[in-house]
Amino acid sequence: QVQLVESGGGLAQAGGSLRLSCAASTSTFSIDTMGWFRQAPGKQRELVAAISSDGSTDYADSVKGRFTISEDNAKNIVYLQMNSLKPEDTADYYCNARAHETQGYRYLEVWGQGTLVTVSL
Repeated sequence: QVQLVESGGGLAQAGGSLRLSCAASTSTFSIDTMGWFRQAPGKQRELVAAISSDGSTDYADSVKGRFTISEDNAKNIVYLQMNSLKPEDTADYYCNARAHETQGYRYLEVWGQGTLVTVSL
């Protein structure tokens, strides 16, 4: 199985910065993609940023130029550096991982427990 442990988040002022971290632990699966999604009250969960095992990245248009996703492959940790935060970035942020079994045929999609990011004016 794959387990995700998130850290970071909290309260920031508009224009400020926060960093989220997500550590994946697994012994029988290989991580294909890790990313961050967010869900604001009354809205659908949306992709914020994702990074694949080959290093390619994908960002929501609303965060391009402000957020950066990176990873420590050796430790299976993904980071989301959030700069120039806006009140509309306020949401629960969820880490996501997609993985395949290294000696098998199973695929998994796993979610973290979520961490709240609140941006005030």
